[in-house]
Amino acid sequence: MTLDEAWRILQEHQFKRTKNRVTILQYFSKNDRYMTALAVKNAMEKDNPGISFDTIYRNLTTFAELGILEETDLNGERRFRMQCDPGVHHHHFICTACGKTRSIAHCPMEMITVNLPDYEVEGHKFEIYGKCPNCIMN
Repeated sequence: MTLDEAWRILQEHQFKRTKNRVTILQYFSKNDRYMTALAVKNAMEKDNPGISFDTIYRNLTTFAELGILEETDLNGERRFRMQCDPGVHHHHFICTACGKTRSIAHCPMEMITVNLPDYEVEGHKFEIYGKCPNCIMN
């Protein structure tokens, strides 16, 4: 998702363009990985010493609800990343060490729904966790 697309979505839902939202969205647009709210705060505090954890967390939650950010749970913590390919169904490999992702185009639900002939599937989430080549080498 581009920053312009994100701002269009926010404007459609009557959210103002604030300094903190600009900073958070710019940070996510430059970092293609899942991050916790605390990691975002730690990375941003050098250039934005007044930004609070609550502000970051509240905005991340709003962005995820609006589909600007993707959200996952890893080791009991919510993690966020910029939405990639909005509207294109795909899944991710997520590195448990650095949070980087790799898209997986194939959806395993095609094989699974064959075994559920009398059920109506309303949605699903499929993620693979492990270490990326960079983290394996380190």
